[in-house]
Amino acid sequence: GRMWAYTVGFTVLPHVGGFLGWFLNRKETSAWYEKLKKPSWCPPRRVFPVAWTVLYTGMGYASYLVWNDLGGCSSKAIVPLGLYGAQLALNWAWPPLFFGARNLNLALMDVLLLDGLAIGTVCSWYRINGVAALLLLPYLGWLAMATCLTIRIWKDNPEHKPGKGE
Repeated sequence: GRMWAYTVGFTVLPHVGGFLGWFLNRKETSAWYEKLKKPSWCPPRRVFPVAWTVLYTGMGYASYLVWNDLGGCSSKAIVPLGLYGAQLALNWAWPPLFFGARNLNLALMDVLLLDGLAIGTVCSWYRINGVAALLLLPYLGWLAMATCLTIRIWKDNPEHKPGKGE
């Protein structure tokens, strides 16, 4: 019975920050985001909640697999779960930086650091649980698209960068 609780807890955890980020920024997102210049390959807004639900579920379950294989919060879990926690924190920070603060510079720095930590997470998890590492591959693919999108929006909207013309 207890393992189900851990499985559900780990699987739900990534959704918490994602939901909070959406909830806190939902009102100010529309008008500002719509005015930004975006590339033709930018996914429609309705795709994002579906994609993140699938990705967060896979990430969360994968983190449970790693945690379980390492025997819980052992000393062996510090690096693999620390990398996961750090990339998850950066993941959760992106919407408030981009939508809340409307700071394209910080959002870009955040997503680039996030990419490195997410890749590090996959590499560290691969040695522990191959399935967990594979479950993160769709996330890495989505992050690649999100990073390219962030770079493109950053580049194409110079008037939205803090410090411009000061």
